[in-house]
Amino acid sequence: MSDQTKKVRKANLSEALISFFGLILIMAIGIMKFHVDPHVPMFLGVIVAACVSLYIGYTWEQIEESMIHGITQALQSVLILAIIGILIGVWMVSGVVPSMIYYGLNILSPKIFLPATMIICSITSLATGTSWGTAGTMGIALMGIAQGLGIPAPITAGAVLSGAYFGDKMSPLSDTTNLAPAMAGTDVFTHVKFMLKATVATYVITIVAFTVIGLRYGSGEAELSSILELQQAIADQFKVSPLLLLPPIVVIVTIAKKMPAIPGITIGILIAGLMSPIFQGADGGFGALLDCGMNGYVSETGNEAVDALLSKGGLMNMMFSISMTIIAMMFGGIVEMTGQMEVIVNNILKLVKSDAGLVVATEATCILSNATMPEQYISIVVPGRMYAKAYQERGLHPKTLSNALESAGTVSGALIPWNTCGVFMSETLGLPVYGKIDTKGLYGPAGQYVPGYAPWAIFNYLMIIMTAVMAFMGITIAKMTEEEKKILAETGRVS
Repeated sequence: MSDQTKKVRKANLSEALISFFGLILIMAIGIMKFHVDPHVPMFLGVIVAACVSLYIGYTWEQIEESMIHGITQALQSVLILAIIGILIGVWMVSGVVPSMIYYGLNILSPKIFLPATMIICSITSLATGTSWGTAGTMGIALMGIAQGLGIPAPITAGAVLSGAYFGDKMSPLSDTTNLAPAMAGTDVFTHVKFMLKATVATYVITIVAFTVIGLRYGSGEAELSSILELQQAIADQFKVSPLLLLPPIVVIVTIAKKMPAIPGITIGILIAGLMSPIFQGADGGFGALLDCGMNGYVSETGNEAVDALLSKGGLMNMMFSISMTIIAMMFGGIVEMTGQMEVIVNNILKLVKSDAGLVVATEATCILSNATMPEQYISIVVPGRMYAKAYQERGLHPKTLSNALESAGTVSGALIPWNTCGVFMSETLGLPVYGKIDTKGLYGPAGQYVPGYAPWAIFNYLMIIMTAVMAFMGITIAKMTEEEKKILAETGRVS
């Protein structure tokens, strides 16, 4: 074993490019030409990366260990995916989501719906620190309300994501908001304060955009008719009550009180489960809860639009996402252990000539990480570790790095179909990331073209651009004082 260990070396640039371009090429051909799901193309990319690793001296045991390590890093995401699937099924059969939709239709009007959706999701995400939890609770309800108001689902999903990721990026309760400064070498409050200028500017532009877009809807009586029709269909199928709004309120409050997301969401499931037989009778009994938690709720009103809206959830319906996450992290584990990502980043640094260029390179690497090691946390951890020294050598404050990591790593995952964030948001909101011909009927009748939400996730891609532009303006660049340099050198952190 010692002889084998001596032969092991890190990948060089050409070898690393084989893995990354091999993955990109296979994914592109599979998804764009043959319209297949990303799982098997991603697995073929894993095979390419494993072959490169074998070639440079790693044993199969080491490669297998790296894949297991990669999967382990995403296990929290897998658990949340599974629990959210159960939550949606239970909240459907118990009448929680139908009640949220029913009452939401009374409050929101079409003309203000899109900016209101973004604000509601922003507040929820700020309070909870989770874009996933926001999309899985308020997002689902708002998507349903939008259908009643006659507002296209992709635009609504864009507003949901814009608000959810604003809160995820700025909330001190968010994992990524704490992870980015930890990787860079500063504290969370210094990090959040430094992000304000670029983030608020992006937020304002996004709100204005959704306000203008929203003015196109709600001018006639057709929307009122569809609202009443949807409300009646919900009332015919469920007993609606304001008390059924308690589970989502409890979830928001528990997570806002710093309870971890998994137990917080689980409490929401248990409360809805207890309320289900009280409000829905035999239709919401224990057997129905178990079945819907496993397989999801199936609406059978005969109204195609209502049935499509209310037929959701279930653990099995999340297996698409879970299996994608596992395969994606197999690739991520291999390229991280064998240094394939590291060698690419080191060559990028040779091209960087300015501080602003370093910020742009950091953002590009975060996006590349999200695309090739498709897990949000890795897109912050890996570039953060790799670029920290370069920022220090240029005398840049660590908050410059943490801002770049957050501004690209956090928000770009939802724009990549095979990233864990993209898979989750697609499954939860019931839309593909980008438009596609739905050959398997995942989003409705098989064979139809389904538009994606990515073009409308305005905050997500504008945040990346705004941070880069402001870097060249000097706004998202901060230099350290001599005293701060000494503190960083002594302690590894500076406020």
